[in-house]
Amino acid sequence: MASIKVDGQLVEVPDYYTLMQAAEAAGAEIPRFCYHERLSVAGNCRMCLVEVKGGPPKPQASCAMSVKDLRPGPNGEPPEMFTNTPMVKKAREGVMEFLLINHPLDCPICDQGGECDLQDQAMAYGVSGSRFHENKRAVEDKYMGALIKTSMNRCIHCTRCVRFTTEVAGISELGLLGRGEDAEITPYLERALTSELQGNVIDLCPVGALTSKPYAFHARPWELNKTESIDVMDAVGSAIRVDSRGREVMRILPRINEAINEEWISDKTRFVWDGLKSQRLDRPYVRKGGKLQPASWDEALSAVAARIKKAGNKVGAIAGDLSAVEEMYALKALLTSIGSGMTDVRPAMSGIDPSMPRSAYLFNPTIAGIEEADAILIIGSNPRREAAVLNARIRKTWRAKNVPIAVIGEQADLTYSYQYLGEGFESLAELAAGKGSFAEVLSKAQRPLVIVGEGAVSNAQLGKQVGRDVIALAVKLATGATVAEGWNGFAMLHNAASRVGGMDIGFVPHAGGVCSADQIALAGKGELDVLFLLGADEYDTSAMGKAFVVYIGSHGDRGAHRADVILPGAAYTEKSGTYVNTEGRVQVASRAVFPPGDAKEDWAIIRALSGALGKPLAFNSLTQLRAAIYAEFPHLARVDQVAPGSVGDVAKLAKAAIKTKSAAFASPVTDFYLSNPIARASATMAECAQLATGLQQAAE
Repeated sequence: MASIKVDGQLVEVPDYYTLMQAAEAAGAEIPRFCYHERLSVAGNCRMCLVEVKGGPPKPQASCAMSVKDLRPGPNGEPPEMFTNTPMVKKAREGVMEFLLINHPLDCPICDQGGECDLQDQAMAYGVSGSRFHENKRAVEDKYMGALIKTSMNRCIHCTRCVRFTTEVAGISELGLLGRGEDAEITPYLERALTSELQGNVIDLCPVGALTSKPYAFHARPWELNKTESIDVMDAVGSAIRVDSRGREVMRILPRINEAINEEWISDKTRFVWDGLKSQRLDRPYVRKGGKLQPASWDEALSAVAARIKKAGNKVGAIAGDLSAVEEMYALKALLTSIGSGMTDVRPAMSGIDPSMPRSAYLFNPTIAGIEEADAILIIGSNPRREAAVLNARIRKTWRAKNVPIAVIGEQADLTYSYQYLGEGFESLAELAAGKGSFAEVLSKAQRPLVIVGEGAVSNAQLGKQVGRDVIALAVKLATGATVAEGWNGFAMLHNAASRVGGMDIGFVPHAGGVCSADQIALAGKGELDVLFLLGADEYDTSAMGKAFVVYIGSHGDRGAHRADVILPGAAYTEKSGTYVNTEGRVQVASRAVFPPGDAKEDWAIIRALSGALGKPLAFNSLTQLRAAIYAEFPHLARVDQVAPGSVGDVAKLAKAAIKTKSAAFASPVTDFYLSNPIARASATMAECAQLATGLQQAAE
């Protein structure tokens, strides 16, 4: 620790702190445009100037000077800095005057208006007029794809966007060309950016040079209601803020959560909001004469109840990727009341057995724990497509510590270098047997991280045994003799927000029930009479035979096309729902707007259906439903906490006998932008998918 006086106040800070960080620790505010705590120091904007006692007789950039760079006083007194002297005030006014020389006066039409750092700081630190009357510089706008709208006349060359794309996103597609007044930020060849995190440059831009293209001219920030919620586009559970006006979601922004997403979100999370308005199910439908016809709620519920009474316990239920804990718990209770244990939230032919301990399906080291790893092995996963924000955390660790990384499965550009070991089970078996150079790396690692994707544990062609054998070998690699005490390096990376929560409450086969793939097979044979699809669209609906399919969901996707009865539900922004992310963290999404038309919250639909069946469930409100859930599963009441899995329990899985000889691993997410019903309904995501396909074909 080092002592420093800030405006006469003595504070102790780590000696590696910059003067800006030391000033903030003392409660002094320092303006800045180019500095960002998660990016490298550039020192471009010169707005963060301070005066240093005993230093040169000129202001110093506080972002680029460390506390340890300052000299103590002649008698050993702590060094001093000042943030509010006349010299500093005059210097900041001069810098602001320079910044505004070329900046256009288009605040009334700029989408950044009301949220612009330049606006705020010009008010706080600027002067009333300018001494420059020359013509302003004009810069041609750049094309960056479907997501980012550019107005490069406003750019002040802070280079935050360049540093973010290079350092965090891992793409070298933005840069600064030219010198002096000819300097421009440009994507070089002026083609669409290829990162799944590119939308974050909109938040980083301190002026209106980079703004959201889909949101352009839609609303002003002071018109919007802001709701803190949770993202469900993947299993990471990023913290988000949903901005709405009336009954319409206008945009989605990130919230800071150091344990999960820091302050980044993926482009699918940020721009999927237009899909919330398209292809919506807003009234019940019943199939009559081979065609779906609009119906009343009473008619639809009566039709389902009549078929269930006729079917007895030949009823199954599959939960989709976006289902919340509340509706899964209610549906499981409904099926239990009619004597059926056929529930499943896992993908087809998943090797995750219901009898396995909880630690067998969690990302045990936690997302923030990735930064502690000293060796990383990725099996059957493409984290860049399945969990883009988590992939950025892996890249951050790789850049900071040069941690060795190896991949078994799909060979893809993950934005960091890695050792490719092979595409399938044979390579994993060889590694577990101690063969190869990376086996030696793992044998010496004290905190190895073994990430297992659903592409390795769910094999529709070869069956469940492959997944169980992959888990056994992965656990063996993660729990070696040199592993530090208390470290659990086995990490299951799911790609669906519903997966962990569903398994936590037992929405898996029980009491004689079968898995999702077997339910569909039974339906195809005519041995399962009624099949509930709770927002389940990622399954083969053509194989369900003549079974009576009931679809409860928000969008007219694959499941709704196959359904005999559609019961319109609420999207994740339209209900309060509990989710458990891939690391086992309990999270609650909040309602920002109401569902359209006659659509209702999913748990309420299931409660109404139980009444129509004559077997009413024991709750009439969300509060009562949650009380029942918390009584049965107490860990779900501890919001934003992780109930850790046991290291000892997961270590036992390594003793299983291996039966698999050969199997290829492939990521289940083939198109990042079109992985769920909401994304497939989004015109923005469709354009992004088309651009990504075109760029990939051009590269090939």
